[in-house]
Amino acid sequence: MKTGKRSARIRSRMFLKNVLSHTPILGLTVLLIALWMLFSAALYIVEQDADGTTITSYGRALYWGIAAFSTAGIADTPVNPASQLVGGIWIVIGSMLFFGAIVATVTAYFMRTLQRPSRQIIDAIEYNLEQLDRLSIDELEMLKNTTDALIENVERLRLRQLDENAGPSN
Repeated sequence: MKTGKRSARIRSRMFLKNVLSHTPILGLTVLLIALWMLFSAALYIVEQDADGTTITSYGRALYWGIAAFSTAGIADTPVNPASQLVGGIWIVIGSMLFFGAIVATVTAYFMRTLQRPSRQIIDAIEYNLEQLDRLSIDELEMLKNTTDALIENVERLRLRQLDENAGPSN
């Protein structure tokens, strides 16, 4: 059982490493945090002297920035028209960036396998074949399925190429 848990941890780390290195999640997260802090500061500065404002500190402006773009609801509403404009711009940009980061990351992660050069796939299969005695049953099944799918894909490509080379039959 310990080997299974260790294997799961290794796969989890590899997955996390792949997501961080092959998707835009890290860059988009840094951008989102930087813009959140910037817009919160701008909102606090513009709202600072407004009568009846509840955004009386940078911390409350930071909270407002999270609540505003995450659609969790806004506890503190800006009262100054200029701060409402800053807040409105933040809501649009923050929401697009937040939800766009999720969509871009998922898309990039799943499209990555389609963009992988065939040599990498072959190298991975060869490596796994060399390690057969160390692979678990699940890993062997995954290797079999991957190899079968690769063979089917190659056969489809060959048939398509034969059809294109044959040209129209008259």
